[in-house]
Amino acid sequence: MPEVLVAGAGPVGLTLAIALARGGIRVRVVDKRAEPGRLPKMERCNARTMENFRRLGLVDVIRAAGLDGDLPMDVFICLENLTRPPLVHHEYPSVHRLKAAYRAVRDGSRPAEPYQLISQYTLEPLLRAAVDALPGARVDFGHELTAFEQDERGVTATIVRADGAAESVRAAYLVGCDGASSTVRHALGIGLRGESMLEMRQALFVSDELYARIPIGQGRHYHFADGLSSYLVVQDDTRRFSLNASGLAEAEMPALFERLVGFPIAYRTEYVGTWRQRLMVADRYRDRRVLLAGDAVHLMIPAGGLGMNTGHADAVDLAWKLTGTLRGWGGPGLLDAYEAERRPVGIRNVGASRKATLGRLAWRSLWRPEITEPGAAGEAVRLALAERADREQRLSNDLLGIELGYRYLDSPIIAHDDGPAPDPDCFAYEPTTAPGARLPHVWLDDGRPVQDILGAEYTMLRVGAEADFSALAKAFARLGVPFRCRDVPSADAAAVYGHPFVLLRPDLHVAWRGSAPPSDMDTADGLAGLVTGWKES
Repeated sequence: MPEVLVAGAGPVGLTLAIALARGGIRVRVVDKRAEPGRLPKMERCNARTMENFRRLGLVDVIRAAGLDGDLPMDVFICLENLTRPPLVHHEYPSVHRLKAAYRAVRDGSRPAEPYQLISQYTLEPLLRAAVDALPGARVDFGHELTAFEQDERGVTATIVRADGAAESVRAAYLVGCDGASSTVRHALGIGLRGESMLEMRQALFVSDELYARIPIGQGRHYHFADGLSSYLVVQDDTRRFSLNASGLAEAEMPALFERLVGFPIAYRTEYVGTWRQRLMVADRYRDRRVLLAGDAVHLMIPAGGLGMNTGHADAVDLAWKLTGTLRGWGGPGLLDAYEAERRPVGIRNVGASRKATLGRLAWRSLWRPEITEPGAAGEAVRLALAERADREQRLSNDLLGIELGYRYLDSPIIAHDDGPAPDPDCFAYEPTTAPGARLPHVWLDDGRPVQDILGAEYTMLRVGAEADFSALAKAFARLGVPFRCRDVPSADAAAVYGHPFVLLRPDLHVAWRGSAPPSDMDTADGLAGLVTGWKES
């Protein structure tokens, strides 16, 4: 019998299963699809996601399967087709160039891992294989969760196979990672609030020759200044290209693709469908023993690439909280903190996606039919649109602060302080150890990132200082909580962290910081109880 049943075997559900199984939790994932999806959907793991995949032991296999590390990630605003000089060209380095650049940064302002372009149809099988390799974990495609009931001790779910046979599955907890039309969310009667925008037509084309022949240069996104909001996305194998546009019928998409390319190529159409731009957040993330994550609770427009990455962070946060609860060291407030932490981040990231989308709409609103014409009238339109796009399009790509800078400001399991901290909604990242923030990355003296010496327990970092940790160690031990102290052998740590003692949670978010650890048992018990959900803040 699984301890956790997960509905949905997309990247979020599979990440949750991996993190749970690595913590010794028995987990089963069910998905009504017959096999992993074959559509692109997400196409980039951001820096924070790649940091987490490093901790899960998957970063190398994901990079090997994704876009070649030597290829650029440039973004173009194009006029008419790929043969004409672009109106705007934003250069974004390859993974290998970023890795080399990050090595020279010592102030905590860059992550341990850069982004990775990898299509969802590539990522899902990798994550499924990782689940299959872990004891106590299981993934079943062709198995649909159709109903469930919960009581004080667990959840009983009905699972129906593709052949119509049904089984009853009992688990301590159920997590719905089953997407925008979530069966789990609907059964709980939890609504989504927000706005719907353009309906988009998407087509996936395959061409072995296009990428190498693009006259204006290789990149990952090609936006076209037209009246269709069209843009072309290069997928990880550089053979597949997803084209999105509004206002066209299915049969018109191949002709649009040919027109935007601008020169003859061999290609085939693999898929055409529709999707609607939505910016929404669920009213709740939890109902007793049933929890929700990913697109089941937040929907974002691809601008900014925050959708899957936000869901991935939901899974990472939820996994250690479920583990602590199931293993008995987490108090009742630990799982309660999931919604208190992740829903504000969902609202924040939907807002960032909206800002990026409005940026795109701002420059697209300047399009006029005469933009391609020679002469003064066409030149005026081109100049105005290019100037606006050069500024506004960056909101979709330069958002390291959104990716790394989120803080759990309203969390009941964080020992908040009054120290200064940067704006958590800023698109630029400023490193901070303010409680609730992600621990800033520093390089250790031996060349490794600091996260490589940090495990899945609570950790007190000691940065160039001595202190007696016995009271805090005893307080955690009384609760059965895994805990250790760790020196940080890094010449940069003191300047970046600003405090000699930083207490980390298993997800490497700061739970407390100070000039000295608690020295008496009452204070130590209070801190340990607070950050593990046994004591109210």
